[in-house]
Amino acid sequence: MKQLTIKTGTEDDFFNRGWEIARAADHGEALVESHVISLEDPADMMKLITEGRLALFRAVKERPGSITDVANRLHRNRSAVKRDIDVLTEAGLLTVAPKILAGHGRQKEVRAAATQIRLQAEVS
Repeated sequence: MKQLTIKTGTEDDFFNRGWEIARAADHGEALVESHVISLEDPADMMKLITEGRLALFRAVKERPGSITDVANRLHRNRSAVKRDIDVLTEAGLLTVAPKILAGHGRQKEVRAAATQIRLQAEVS
C-alpha cells in the first residue's frame, strides 16, 4: 500500500464514498486503490496519532525490524513500544509478521503498511 488516509467524516461520508466506488465500478471506470480510515471525532485521530506513535511509524518505515530493535532505536521501553505497535497494527498502519532467521529460528518483524500517511481533519 502506498498511501493511507486518516480523516474525519460522518457515517454519511462513509456511505457516499462507497456509493461513488460502486457507481464507478458499474460504469466500468478504473478503480483507484485507496485506503481510508474514517473517524467521526478529530479527538480520536489525535489519540491514534500521538507524537510517540508518529515517531514509531517513521522509524519502522525507515527500517523495519523486531519490536526490540525498534524500541532500542527509539530509546523507549519495549513494552510501551509493543502497546503502540498493537494500536497501529489494529488501525492498519503497521504489520507484524514472522521472519525466518537463517539458523536462528524466527522473530516478529514490524513493517509500515503504507509509505505515506495523509491526515485530514475537519472541525466544524
